[in-house]
Amino acid sequence: MSTDVLLYIAAFAGGFLAAAFGALVAFVFTGLVLLVGIAVLISTGDGSFISLIAFGPFFGPHISFAGGVGAAAFAARKGWLDNGKDIVTPLASLGKPVVLLVGGVFGVIGLVIQQVLSLVPWFGTHTDAVACTVIISGLLARLVFGRSGIIGAHSEGLTGAAKFRPTEVHVWASYQEKWSVAATLGLGAGLLAAWAAVSLASAFPKAPGASLVGFGISAFSLGFLALGLKMPITHHMTIIGAVGATSFLPITQSPLAAILIGTGFAILSALLAEAFARFWYIRGDTHMDPPASAIWPMTTLVLGLAAAFS
Repeated sequence: MSTDVLLYIAAFAGGFLAAAFGALVAFVFTGLVLLVGIAVLISTGDGSFISLIAFGPFFGPHISFAGGVGAAAFAARKGWLDNGKDIVTPLASLGKPVVLLVGGVFGVIGLVIQQVLSLVPWFGTHTDAVACTVIISGLLARLVFGRSGIIGAHSEGLTGAAKFRPTEVHVWASYQEKWSVAATLGLGAGLLAAWAAVSLASAFPKAPGASLVGFGISAFSLGFLALGLKMPITHHMTIIGAVGATSFLPITQSPLAAILIGTGFAILSALLAEAFARFWYIRGDTHMDPPASAIWPMTTLVLGLAAAFS
């Protein structure tokens, strides 16, 4: 049996498992196994655990998280789940095997989308195809299973710019929805992630994947969010802080400059995620991931600018 066929079979199983766990819990495992993979990479120089498990069919967000999101949207459409944006509930608890099968189908769809994106000239090598896939898959789930349309109507009937204002009904993470709070989180999380990325790149030059340690910690921290704590959502800040810092380190030849540049990009990513939350998450009836919405365009911006200045 060809490797490609086995990969698609594994992607189906990955989406299935994520639906059973719930998309958020599956993403928490992405963070956990990424941290394990980084340890393996540093100690052995082999990044296979990261590519096959953390970002592969097992817990790659384009397969795993996207599968859980698609399954939740389907379950809500069938009336088995109260809220199609519920990415916390383990869908195995619904007792509906077809929901898990839908998760598997979305896992395969996610793999195909990511593979196609990676083949697009220039764009495929200058973006985060995983995050972009999460968004495309989420749009597909909303169009097929949702009732709100892509943007949705305001709970208070507001239109125009006011339509995008959060309310008690329409909200993402209320404790970080203020622009000042989002920017401040981007500053702190981005600064630490950028420093870690630059420091690890210097300490372990043959283990570039180690720069994603901040992203792994951010993803794993969402396990406490699933438990009901108001944890800050920062993985879109830490990954962009790291990518920005490591991309500009060879250009600036200054660790300090690279860290500051990465931090600046992280702040922009924090603000962009909040903007996307207001655009197509808060009024919709299925999950459209604000962090992924910010990660792929910010990655394209960072890598595009780095290429231009190289």
